[in-house]
Amino acid sequence: MSVFEPSEVFQFAIRIEEGGEKFYREMANKIENAEVKSLFSALADDEVKHKKTYQGMLSKIEEYEPFESYPGEYFSYLRAYADNIIFTPQRMEEEMKKITDAASALKFAIDRELDSILYYQEVKNLVPKNQRDIIDKIIEEERKHFMKLTKCSGDVAAACVRKD
Repeated sequence: MSVFEPSEVFQFAIRIEEGGEKFYREMANKIENAEVKSLFSALADDEVKHKKTYQGMLSKIEEYEPFESYPGEYFSYLRAYADNIIFTPQRMEEEMKKITDAASALKFAIDRELDSILYYQEVKNLVPKNQRDIIDKIIEEERKHFMKLTKCSGDVAAACVRKD
């Protein structure tokens, strides 16, 4: 397995944000529930902001070497994580085709936000301490997305129960 540079970690993060934006925009067009549609549109806009933040960090990243048991261990771990846990574009397309309602869209979005939070927590270990507050802000934004999605999911479920 080849080793990659810290700058590549941010390229993965940018791809995650691009995937998130695409998902939220497509689901906003697909889902009929007005509350979910509005939430997904707002989250797509947030993903664009996150991407710009990471692009700015990518242009300024310093070389940083985390503690490793062997050379390249940590970067290999993050590459495997990004490749296997965070969806590839092809896998994302396949999964989005399976989403048929607001509840399944929300569940999928919640799971992806959790995956992103975990990834960014690991990315934080790759940057100098004086840059970690930027990643903390992104993690906080992802947590806000998670909370909004969770609340909306509960509201959608409650609305379904009221209909019965």
